[in-house]
Formats: sequence, C-alpha cells, structure tokens
Amino acid sequence: MKDASYILLAGASRGVGREIAKCLLEQQWQVKALLRTEVARPELEAMGIKVVIGDALNVGDVERAMLGDELLHAVISTIGGLPKEGERADYLGNKNLVDAAVKASVQKFILISSIGSGNSAVALPPQALQTLGSVLVEKEKAEKYLIESGLTYTIIRPGGLKSEPATGNGILTEDPRIGGTIHRADVAQLVCRCLNSERSNNKILSAVDRQMIYGQPEFEEFSLISK
Repeated sequence: MKDASYILLAGASRGVGREIAKCLLEQQWQVKALLRTEVARPELEAMGIKVVIGDALNVGDVERAMLGDELLHAVISTIGGLPKEGERADYLGNKNLVDAAVKASVQKFILISSIGSGNSAVALPPQALQTLGSVLVEKEKAEKYLIESGLTYTIIRPGGLKSEPATGNGILTEDPRIGGTIHRADVAQLVCRCLNSERSNNKILSAVDRQMIYGQPEFEEFSLISK
C-alpha cells in the first residue's frame, strides 16, 4: 500500500503537522502536503514531500489537492487557528477536507482536535475553557461533521502542546476527563501509530504524556494493539 498511495497532510508547515510529516516519512509513506503559502515549500520538498499550494477554506483548492492523479490512502488534518485569527479553518477548512475525502474514497481520516472539545470540556480548567471557547466550538463542529460523514475516522485530542523532543511517554485514552500536556513529537508518533491500527478506527482519543497528567486520576489507557 505504501508504495502506491499517498497520505494527504493538511497543516504540515509547522507544529504538530511538521512532526507528523517527519514521522510519516520515517515509516516510508509518500506524503502530499496542502500548504496555504509558499513559505515552507522549499523545506518540505527537500524532505521529499509533494507540495500543493491551496487554502483549506477554498473548496476548489482542496479538491484539486485531493482528487489528483495520486491514490490517497488517508487524510490527516492538523489545521486550526488561534482565537484572534478571525475566520479560522477549524470547522470550515476541515469540512472542506472531509467533503473532498468522501469524494476521493480515502480509507481513513485522522483529525487533530484538542482536549476541551466536546465531552472533554470537563478536563480543562474554567479559565482555559473561557480563553479557548470559540476555537473549541469550531473544533467540536468539525469532529461531529467528520463522524457523520461516513468516513472511517480517528479523532485525536491532544492536551497542552510543547515543542521539546519526544519523550516516548505519549498515551491515548477514551476517558474524556483526562487532561494534561504532551510534546508535539509524541502526538505525531501516536498519530502515525493510529494510521496503522484498525483499533483506532471510529474512536475519539485524548492524547497526553503519562508523566504530565493533571492530578492523579485513575483511567484506562487505549491500546492500539489488538488483543
């Protein structure tokens, strides 16, 4: 499968998306990146990634990226914005990606959302919920739209993100009460593992570092290995 098909990655220019790109290449996947601007293009192409310039908020751009000649195995989206950025891609951009993925008959769609979205709002302190409220509403709408699309999906909700190297302590859980922080590189490793795991199909999973969980709650880790 890896020899013939691509992973379309939206949000590869920085942050978690860039870490996922590195992880996919290490796993020998062919990667196509949808970029809004040319800024990161030279660096990504030097890594061996095929770049398509386009805005996720533009339906035509998204369909051009996804309905090209290459066979797409999966779509991974990390796109989103900060509260001050005006029109954000958290919902509309991801909606366009989901619609195009349905047309392209991709086998899996992995959406990077956030702890605090949907039923995981209980995991955030009130101040964080107030600060991120408008963004989390958009993320929850994107989650629901993906779930209702009929695509095979995995929704990953990371906790607070750090940019340090991977610790190897990243874990997943279906328990929406769990909050904490996690390094972006560890999120990327979990995403790549979910890509290859049928156990993650049609699951909503929170992602935290087991050493950086808020409080000392008892909860069950989610295993990506079939028992």
